[in-house]
This record gives sequence, C-alpha cells and structure tokens, in this order.
Amino acid sequence: MASLLILNGPNLNLLGTRQPDIYGTVTLADIEVLCRDTAAEFGMDIECLQSNHEGALVDAIHAARGTHSGIVLNAGAYSHTSVALHDAIVGTEIAVIEVHISNIHARESFRHHSFITPAALGMISGVGVHGYSLAVRALAEYLNVI
Repeated sequence: MASLLILNGPNLNLLGTRQPDIYGTVTLADIEVLCRDTAAEFGMDIECLQSNHEGALVDAIHAARGTHSGIVLNAGAYSHTSVALHDAIVGTEIAVIEVHISNIHARESFRHHSFITPAALGMISGVGVHGYSLAVRALAEYLNVI
C-alpha cells in the first residue's frame, strides 16, 4: 500500500488565525483531514508532520525514504531559502509535490523563487488548501495507484 508524508514547514501550525486574508481560516488539522480523505480514495495511507525547524524537515525527508512513496511538501518560508531541503529531496530521490496555499508569484518578490521546485515533480500554488488534495491526487497518479 502506498503511503504519503504530508510535510508542513514553519508557521503553518498557525493556519486558521494567521493572516486569514491570505491563507483563509482552515486549520492545519482541517488540512490533515482533507489529505487523509483524499488519500483514502486511492487506498493510500498518510502521515502528517509539521515543524518550524529546518533540520527537522530535512530529517523527515530522510526518514521518508523507504517508508513513504511520496511527499506533499509545503515548506513555507523555507521554500525560498533552503538549499538543505532541496538537497534532501534530491538525495533521497523521493517523489515530492510542492504546495503553497497562496500564489507565491503574486506576492513579494522574495517569494517568487523556490529552491524546492527544481527538485520536485511539480508545484501547486494559489488554489488555497485545495492544493493539498490536488497534490495527493497527483502523487496517486504518479505512483500508479489510480
């Protein structure tokens, strides 16, 4: 059975109250339910993890190798700064779909570049929390579980 890691980075634990005009009012717990429900449609299991610490995210990517078939990754602000996350994805050769709730290309210029994107299968940005379910579906298709 395919298993996915839903990995969320810094400040995403504040969803629901953090800048609701940008991120909406859905909580991280709500997103986890959305991901579980979507994964269940394809007979996949998921594990959810959130950390505000870059090293913990790197460790989670390393630990996913051999345990999970793919990762849905919202690295938050680390998307724009972390070569370490990029290198962890490349080094583990695990399938990653990058997710951003907001349209990073319609925001501040420093958000326009992502170090994750070149290492990922694809990136979903700007469709709100629905991007998570799209990412789960994309990985299900990539992993041939559809």
